[in-house]
Amino acid sequence: MRMGKKKQPTYRVVVADSRSPRDGRVLDTVGTYEPRMEPSTIEIDNARVLGWLAKGAQPTETVRKLLVVSGAWEQFESNRPVKPVSTRYSRAGRAGTSAAKKAPAKKAAAAKPPVPAADDVADANAES
Repeated sequence: MRMGKKKQPTYRVVVADSRSPRDGRVLDTVGTYEPRMEPSTIEIDNARVLGWLAKGAQPTETVRKLLVVSGAWEQFESNRPVKPVSTRYSRAGRAGTSAAKKAPAKKAAAAKPPVPAADDVADANAES
């Protein structure tokens, strides 16, 4: 959420529904970002951010960069459970792999009669 005067922005890092406007209704304020300070100031409550990320919140690209700087993103990634890979949809063991699909295409190409070259057509017309 953008705050501050014209040409002097400060931002609140908020949790909001993606369908709400930029400065619209928010569910929770989890931090602030002041880009005009030297150096820029990022204050984020990592515990609250981790709680929202665990519930399924998806940060924007800009907020994700701020979370990386604050250290919350690394904590979230390290605590995230690893999803098991389903063997049903894996490519290696599926029937009808690319080798089986390419074989009929080669047979179809071999079944076509060869196209005579332009020189052969010219020689055949000269002989007749």
